[in-house]
Amino acid sequence: MIHNHDPFATPESARSQVRRFRGRFAQTVTLWTAPGPAGSSGLTVSSCLVVDGEPGRMLGLVDDESELWSAVSAAGGFAVSLLSPEDRQLADRFAGLMPAPGGLFRQGDTWIETGFGPVLDGRSWAGCRLESAHSLGWSLLVEATIEETHLTDRSAPLLHHRGSYGRVDDR
Repeated sequence: MIHNHDPFATPESARSQVRRFRGRFAQTVTLWTAPGPAGSSGLTVSSCLVVDGEPGRMLGLVDDESELWSAVSAAGGFAVSLLSPEDRQLADRFAGLMPAPGGLFRQGDTWIETGFGPVLDGRSWAGCRLESAHSLGWSLLVEATIEETHLTDRSAPLLHHRGSYGRVDDR
């Protein structure tokens, strides 16, 4: 029998109320990447914040057991690319929700190598230098200085809201 729901989903009574509350915030979906000794690593991150100032700062929550964190802590920096609505499958691939035959960076996307990590061609991105990290809840709060920014004309970001993707209509 085919189910009309996910049979492996956590029962509603056992779900974290804080996580469900967080899910009601519409978040911009980003891709964090870093060079590593065994190749580049990447992770889809929607829990992040840009703080304006001199210097500007990037704050984000990542998994401290992720390959990305290992690469960031070794390299001392990372790149953050803003994803667009057409990047839904890419976001799922880097979140570990879709297979990535041949590796995360080999699936038909055009990558540009930077000193901070690979970035997607044609996307806005920031190069960040790691400042600090500490445990916060079940995540690692990463704070970095934004050292470089590259902006494109793509204005509609990919959003994550209540477990699915959406977009902001351009005006």
